[in-house]
Parts: sequence; structure tokens; C-alpha cells
Amino acid sequence: MLNGKKIIILGDRDGVPGGAIEEAVKSTGGEIVFSTTECFV
Repeated sequence: MLNGKKIIILGDRDGVPGGAIEEAVKSTGGEIVFSTTECFV
């Protein structure tokens, strides 16, 4: 579904971190162009 798409990842420090989302997206074939984990207060 994400094969060939460019992906921007915004993870949450208290929720799902960006690194975990990255691993899931890599298996779908998407190209990660930016990934970060932030603290949204």
C-alpha cells in the first residue's frame, strides 16, 4: 500500500515513538524522508 510513497513520521514520546513507526513503514516499502519523536504537552 505504501510502496513507492514518501513518508513523514511524527512519533510521540509518551505514545508510539518514531522509531517504532519507522520499522513498521520499512516493511511496507515506503521511503522515509523524515522521522522524529516529539513530546506533545
